[in-house]
Amino acid sequence: MSFSRPPTRSIKRAIRMLEPWRILTAPKVFGMENVPDERPLLFVGNHTIFGILDVPMMFRALLLEKDIFLRSLGDHLHFKIPVWREMIARYGVVDGTRKNCAALMDAGECILVFPGGAREVAKRKDEKYRLIWKERVGFVRMAVRHGCTIVPFSAVGAEDAYDILLDANDIMATPLGPLIKKLKLRDATLLPIATGVGPTPFPRPHRLYFRFGTPISTQPFKGQDADTALCHQIREQVRKEVEEGIEWLLETRESDPKREFLPRVLSELNKLAEQAAERSQ
Repeated sequence: MSFSRPPTRSIKRAIRMLEPWRILTAPKVFGMENVPDERPLLFVGNHTIFGILDVPMMFRALLLEKDIFLRSLGDHLHFKIPVWREMIARYGVVDGTRKNCAALMDAGECILVFPGGAREVAKRKDEKYRLIWKERVGFVRMAVRHGCTIVPFSAVGAEDAYDILLDANDIMATPLGPLIKKLKLRDATLLPIATGVGPTPFPRPHRLYFRFGTPISTQPFKGQDADTALCHQIREQVRKEVEEGIEWLLETRESDPKREFLPRVLSELNKLAEQAAERSQ
């Protein structure tokens, strides 16, 4: 398995493709100074609804500001889909196995993991910005085994882009429920049916917010990954940092007059009008 980053031209092409969404969402990133220069690093944070609205913007910010090309540990399901698996692999996503994670850490890579996995992407109506990590400590065991520093991060904005009409519980209560069970589909991770702009599935372009928290070094505990109590302790430390980051971002967003798209557009138009008036004087 190759862990080399894509050619520069491919990365530049991807950044260009992301530019319209960046303009629409005008991301704000806090705590970039908390991201260490050491390697490897394990970025751990909250997964938002559908899982695709904000992650590319975080990738972009880390690449341009820190020259970090994140390697995301993806759900196994992604790698069962032809064409899609090749496309995501091209941009750094790997099947989220322990073997792949260990190889990335040994290679000094920067890894992205969402302990909530697919279940956290398949949000229910009452789970906005909630962590659904269950009792998972696998990511901590891997970090401790390799002495890898954990960088907690939080993301806010994507879950305000949609209104959930039907979540997995609702869908399973419909006549489709028995069929889904018969087909042995993972009902716990059924994606919700949601609307964004008006009745459409296009997400509302609210501003995206990211915060990198205080890094957590596992170097003092390197090799102690069999210590379950220690791993749970570190896991709770990471969880607390992520949850506090979410709360901080939610408060920051409330005081941001440009958190929604229309006020941002009106503000920019006002600036352009003022500049035009100054030039005409």
